[in-house]
Amino acid sequence: MTEAHMAWQDLVEYSETHDLLAKQLYVVFSTPTNGLGPVLESLDPHVEYQTKMERDGIMFAAGPFASEDLQEWLGEGMFVYRATSLEEATKFAEADPMHRSGARSFRVRLWLLNEGTYSVQLFYSGGKPKIA
Repeated sequence: MTEAHMAWQDLVEYSETHDLLAKQLYVVFSTPTNGLGPVLESLDPHVEYQTKMERDGIMFAAGPFASEDLQEWLGEGMFVYRATSLEEATKFAEADPMHRSGARSFRVRLWLLNEGTYSVQLFYSGGKPKIA
């Protein structure tokens, strides 16, 4: 018996014809190469870069991963880019000071955002938006 296969474009078309979002994004998995120390040394320029990517409309989402026991941060993170190609997303990741410095390595995967919800509650007085 052979393993079933599905072409990526077939999955995209399935998503589109079944009223799913079918938004193609690029996910970057970022992993420390030599422990947390080098990651911490690159953290400020990394955050500045990520913030610029957000302002430029490239960064869809980003953030760190907790350790499996939920007790600490070991330096891992994930970013989701709006990019036109895998090559463009890879260039964005390569330009990140965290990766340029060698503190982390990364891999990029194409992701199809299909389901979910996003809500924002905006308080007019004294507060930040609340994301639900």
